[in-house]
Amino acid sequence: MIRAYNQVLNWPNALTSVRISVIPLLVIFFYLPVSWAHSAAATLFAVASITDWLDGYLARYLKQSTKLGAFLDPVADKLMVSIALVLIVAEPTFQFVSTKSAIVSMPTAAITIPAAVIVAREIVVSALREWMAELGDRTSVAVSRFGKIKTAVQMIALVVLLYCDNSTNAFLVFTGYFLLYIAAGLTIGSMVIYLKAAWGQLTSV
Repeated sequence: MIRAYNQVLNWPNALTSVRISVIPLLVIFFYLPVSWAHSAAATLFAVASITDWLDGYLARYLKQSTKLGAFLDPVADKLMVSIALVLIVAEPTFQFVSTKSAIVSMPTAAITIPAAVIVAREIVVSALREWMAELGDRTSVAVSRFGKIKTAVQMIALVVLLYCDNSTNAFLVFTGYFLLYIAAGLTIGSMVIYLKAAWGQLTSV
């Protein structure tokens, strides 16, 4: 029993657990009434994103893959992304400093639309994977290289947008928006790939 307990509480699972536990700190840092609040939130999110890659690498390198880890890892990812999107969308108006030193506001829809696409995709793919797992065919919708690229672009976009505040220059803000729209496009593409892989099961009688 002790051996099994130690196998579950391994380094990869510990990193994943830490990633989940820092989510409340992300929210707290984002809303702190200090000038470095967004910088702290973005840094924390960036470090947590790196641990997402690191725990997977350690699980493979140390041969410490567990069922708990397979469950916690996607949960941690989806919680992080969802909370970050909520924080960004919840900003009353996304303002930035233009090249002429004027304060410019971005329309709320500009950030809400890609955020909604990303969240909707996560719901669809999560439901699809759960259903395929019940059929014993989860490998058909396992994470693909395309999905990993989507995740990387998405994480970078969220780091940039979490960092942005009213003193941020226009170039950085537009870079964050551009990357988020790219991530939303990749999100749709990866969802189509997963649906195509599961289409045989979906259309079977």
